[in-house]
Parts: sequence; structure tokens; C-alpha cells
Amino acid sequence: MYHTIEFHADLTADLEVSPKQPLEQLRIRKGTRLSVQVKPSVIESSDGPVEVADLFFEDGTSVRLLPFDVFSFVD
Repeated sequence: MYHTIEFHADLTADLEVSPKQPLEQLRIRKGTRLSVQVKPSVIESSDGPVEVADLFFEDGTSVRLLPFDVFSFVD
């Protein structure tokens, strides 16, 4: 299921185009809205557990382990 999300900050994320290709840099601006599939998870950091998500875009690319605090659901 695809959801529309909006980013709360400017950020640069590692974009996975294909498992066989090197990661590309994706620049995302504050206020950008995108349609994505979200796979949530929790990882351990030095500050304790952090909620993150893998985002899967409609074009087949993805961003891994993006913290939930940089985006929110619009729909």
C-alpha cells in the first residue's frame, strides 16, 4: 500500500537503485511530498531505540533506515 509522506527537513539520503549498483545520493527538500511504501522497524543507537523505515518509491528505488522523525504521513 502506498502512502503520501511529507519531509520535515532538508536531507540527503542514500538511494538504492539496484542491489548491483552503488548507492546514489538523493537530495530531499523540506516540504517535499512523495508516494511511498513504508516498512517500519526499530534499531538500537547509542541513545537507545530509534524508529526507522525503509521507503520504497513507485519507480522501484528505495531508501533504507530513514528515521521517522524526518517525515510524517499526509493521508
